[in-house]
Amino acid sequence: MDGADELTPEERLAKFAAEFMARPIVPAVGALETLHVGDSDLPYAEAGDGTALQLLHVDLNQGLWISKTRLAPGSQVLPHYHTGSVFAVTLQGRWYYLESPDAVSTPGSYLFEPAGSRHTLHAPEDQDGDTIVWFAIYGANINIGPDGNIVSVVDAKAALDVYRGYCDALDLDYSKLIVHGEA
Repeated sequence: MDGADELTPEERLAKFAAEFMARPIVPAVGALETLHVGDSDLPYAEAGDGTALQLLHVDLNQGLWISKTRLAPGSQVLPHYHTGSVFAVTLQGRWYYLESPDAVSTPGSYLFEPAGSRHTLHAPEDQDGDTIVWFAIYGANINIGPDGNIVSVVDAKAALDVYRGYCDALDLDYSKLIVHGEA
């Protein structure tokens, strides 16, 4: 016997609590280094419609893609919805959804989009300079055409492929792009 049977339940609980509190909190095995992307470390991929995307981080295992989106005054994206949640923080400028024009996002604003919410992102024409928004997107972005039909689907893998393809075609460096889940 190891002597544990000689302890009362209260003593065993106290011993467990002491051992638990003494355990190492910082992982000793398998810890990864932090990764940093500076503001100008990655190029913006221009879409040709007044919008551009700076892809920052893709996690293929989670279906997550994180980007900064730049919108020129008056620009607008296709109506769309997402299959997962989206988190947005406005860094510069103003924007809103045509479906809810009174909810204008300005620098410092936070927006949560639940999966399935349909919206059309628009940057007002009357502002000076571009709007820049940080997005974390889980799942796919389903773009809807004027006839109500799906015109494109962009998920983390597609965003990664398009971004890399754009950068490769223009000989732009994307070596600081953070990618998890690739073989």
